[in-house]
Amino acid sequence: MSYTPRLEQYYDAVVAPKLLEQFGYSSTMQIPRLVKISMNQGIGQATQDKKLVDVYQGELTTIAGQKAVATIAKTSISNFKLREGMPIGVRVTLRRERMYEFLDRLITVTLPRVRDFQGINDKSFDGRGNYSMGVTEQIIFPEIDLDKITKINGMDITFVTTAKTDAEAFALLKELGMPFKNQKI
Repeated sequence: MSYTPRLEQYYDAVVAPKLLEQFGYSSTMQIPRLVKISMNQGIGQATQDKKLVDVYQGELTTIAGQKAVATIAKTSISNFKLREGMPIGVRVTLRRERMYEFLDRLITVTLPRVRDFQGINDKSFDGRGNYSMGVTEQIIFPEIDLDKITKINGMDITFVTTAKTDAEAFALLKELGMPFKNQKI
C-alpha cells in the first residue's frame, strides 16, 4: 500500500471535479494540477561569509524536508565583490508527495502563524498559470528552531501548475485552500 498525502486525496476527490464543472473541460487531462513548488533564498552576504550558505542550506532543507542545493553565480560582478562560481543562494524543488505535504503545512500551520495575516496577494500570477509569493521571515515555519537563528532572511516560493490562464490557476490554488486576500480574480 502506498502513501497518498491528505491534500492530494482532497484534490482527486473534490477539487478536480469542481474545476471540471467550473471550466467545462472536455477531458480530465485538461484539469489544472500542481506540478512542483520551488523555493529559493538569495544570500547577499555570502560574498563575505561563505558559512552562511551552509546555514541557510540547512534551514531550507529542514523547511522543505528535502535537501537544498547551493546556487552559484554565473557571472562576475566586481561592484558586489562577486566572482563567477561563488555560491550566492540556496534552492529546492518539491514534487509529488513532498510537494503536497509542504503545501498542506504551509496552508494549515505556517501562514496562520504570520502576525496580522490578511491573506496572500492574488496579483502575483505570471500570466501562464504559475503563482509566486515571498516570505519575509523564515521563522514563520514551525520547523525552524528560533534559538539557532543567526539572521532573519526571506525566501521566494513559486507554485508551478499546468493551468493555461491565471484564472484557472487561481481557481486551483483557491480550491486547494490558499488564503487569498481578494476572493475574485
